[in-house]
Amino acid sequence: MLKFFSAALFVLLVTPVLAQNFTLSGEVRDSKNKKALIGATVRLSESGIVTITDAFGQFEFRKLSAGSYTVVITSIGYEEKTERVDLTANAEISITLNDNFIVTDEVVVLATRADDKTPTTFTNVGKKEIRDQNFGQDLPFLLNWTPSVVTTSDAGTGIGYTGVRIRGSDATRINVTINGIPYNDSESLGTFWVDIPDIASSSQSVQIQRGVGTSTNGAGAFGASINLQTNTRNDLPYAEIISSAGSFKTFRNTLSFGTGLLKDTWVIDGRISNISSDGYIDRAFADLRSYYFSTGFYRGNTMLKAIAFGGHERTYQSWYGVPQSRLENDADAMAGTIGNEGWNDAQAENLLNSGRTFNPYTYKDQVDDYGQNHYQLHFSQKLATALTLNTSLHYTKGKGYYEEYKVDDGIENYGVDYPIINDDDEPSDNDTIFSTDIIRRRWLDNDFYGITFGLSYEADKLSSVLGGAWNRYEGDHFGKILWAATTIAPINHKYYDNFGDKRDYNIYWKNTYQFNAKLSGYVDVQYRGIQYTASGIENKQNALNINKTFDFFNPKIGFVFSPSVSQQLYASLSVANREPVRDDFVDAPGSTPKPERLINVETGYRFTGKNYMIHANYYLMDYTDQLVLTGAVNDVGASVRTNVDKSYRMGVELEGSVKLSRRFLWNANVTLSRNKIATFTEVLYDYVSEPAEVKTATVDDTDISFSPSLIAGSCITYMPAKGFEATLLSKYVGKQYLDNTQNDERTIDAYFVNDIRLKYTISTNIVRQISFSLLVNNVFDEVYESNGYTWGYLYDGDHYRENYYFPQAGRNFMGMLTLTF
Repeated sequence: MLKFFSAALFVLLVTPVLAQNFTLSGEVRDSKNKKALIGATVRLSESGIVTITDAFGQFEFRKLSAGSYTVVITSIGYEEKTERVDLTANAEISITLNDNFIVTDEVVVLATRADDKTPTTFTNVGKKEIRDQNFGQDLPFLLNWTPSVVTTSDAGTGIGYTGVRIRGSDATRINVTINGIPYNDSESLGTFWVDIPDIASSSQSVQIQRGVGTSTNGAGAFGASINLQTNTRNDLPYAEIISSAGSFKTFRNTLSFGTGLLKDTWVIDGRISNISSDGYIDRAFADLRSYYFSTGFYRGNTMLKAIAFGGHERTYQSWYGVPQSRLENDADAMAGTIGNEGWNDAQAENLLNSGRTFNPYTYKDQVDDYGQNHYQLHFSQKLATALTLNTSLHYTKGKGYYEEYKVDDGIENYGVDYPIINDDDEPSDNDTIFSTDIIRRRWLDNDFYGITFGLSYEADKLSSVLGGAWNRYEGDHFGKILWAATTIAPINHKYYDNFGDKRDYNIYWKNTYQFNAKLSGYVDVQYRGIQYTASGIENKQNALNINKTFDFFNPKIGFVFSPSVSQQLYASLSVANREPVRDDFVDAPGSTPKPERLINVETGYRFTGKNYMIHANYYLMDYTDQLVLTGAVNDVGASVRTNVDKSYRMGVELEGSVKLSRRFLWNANVTLSRNKIATFTEVLYDYVSEPAEVKTATVDDTDISFSPSLIAGSCITYMPAKGFEATLLSKYVGKQYLDNTQNDERTIDAYFVNDIRLKYTISTNIVRQISFSLLVNNVFDEVYESNGYTWGYLYDGDHYRENYYFPQAGRNFMGMLTLTF
């Protein structure tokens, strides 16, 4: 019986393949300006087979039987079009789509996105690229092959805590929005992708704007913007099951569904996901759960869409890094690390008996445990032929903690009296306990809510958007003692508690005017105001009393010259301002860090041919008062950032794509840059005396930390047969400095990593599509680190230095099965 069912299943799977003979290919373009439409959906209605247009607006169906086919083409913002094709031989068709004046999901992100009429530098990543690479890693790793991007993972696998830098700028300087709603944490300005795991499975597209970009909501873009749009309307019902498994006991299961368009009005979509991994670093496990649900109402000139998404993460802490002494297996240097860190015998034994995957934490509950839920309500109404109103309400609730076992920690850090072990009337220091082992939790309980709006006007020559937002963040930070080896307080004693309140509001006005058929001008002005207060007791028992107000004016101006439909020359000048983050005030009480200021020049050339595309861009990002680490620390040892007067990033970005044949596609990019601080002063402390003597050293024209001068990416795809794709993904990242001294003893070595991705898709009468995918990461087993940090001190004039790194996994595998119904 088992053989019979196996044979029957085999016949069902292969019969459609054996009957196919011809190729149907074509291109899809905008009827008005003839530009290629990327990511348009092309469907054969008789079989339900679906494909998506590539970077040149082209599509292809292979090995079709002779007969008549109904080709249905849809693209967001355009009217659906149907073509009837009688296939008796290989055929090629050309389709043009007309603008759709019915309100669709596109309007939700229209105000925050750039297009070929915008004089800024951007890269679009479509749904197909996201789906092909999505084996369960965080979104930054799916964007790794876009220009000027460097990614890193604390656990070494891309699952758990991950980070991204663009043009050398860290996540706190990258503005992130989801459907136009700010995602950056309001106080730290960081982005924690681990809190929304598998958001890629519910993403329609991502746009990365490098540099200041266009005006948007949320924190100012000081390196780039990442604009994510979640799933748009799908008129056909579907269900999808995705299961992945691979190295480090990594598992990912996703279930998605959609009702399609109900009664020509309603659409409901949903997804639940679970991702788990042990991680590459010792004990760096991740247990991630997430969801996405949306309900959309579409009727003529009206759209109303409610979205809820979020997740819960429990990850073992792996943010400490691996000492250079351990990576080099240097026993003498490891002895020095043990002394510099003040580690006890058990901690020393852990270091000496570990390897590249060393993690200093061994306590079983040394975890980060946090849940975050997002609620968005989007309303769009076409008020007139040329006028559309968009407004959105949003609310985000986050709550969680990270738990730590602290060995022999100072009791002065917990705001309690020193315990005395002797009841004598006159106790001595020998009777007083000054330190003990402690288990503590540090909590964050926060709410973020607000409203955004955009009023868009589209006429023959003028495109204008008046938009803005008001957002408020309320965050309660507190810590609790769970246990102490020596009783110092009741269980769950709250040893610090402080509250932050941030109100962020902005208004912007963007205008693009078409002077003639070839030349358009662009003007974009934004006002942004910020009020930030914080009060209470911080975790180091410092009193907080912060009350800061910032007012920023951010103008942008530029032009686009189009010699032909396929070419654009552009140039722009933009200004951005950015407030200091919470830690700049907390770690330097009494000081007044200045806001950072950026003047950004972008100029470039874009050309899209029938089978190839090239973008070339020059940028200059000139900073005033950029905040950087100098080695300075406060009275409790926390690092303090300092404004440096002048610094800049300057570079050339080249991005290209060529369709060598119907079987070969090559995408590549390279960034060459200089990233400099005019004058940098390093601070070191000589602990031979008490208090420590402060010593400084000044360096001129020094490289900015974590800013490689060369970044390159490549994706070569080979499609030898219907449904089969093989892709070689390559990434080169040049040498990076761990600090701003340009000292060659404090560097991350350059690395060159290659992955191979295989995908085979078939269609059957039972399952619309079955896809088998295999991802071999780091196929050549490159030994490398992608991030790190450094610290040092002096003692009687001798310099002691510790470098820490975040090693990434060697060769590892992921397999994935996708069933689409």
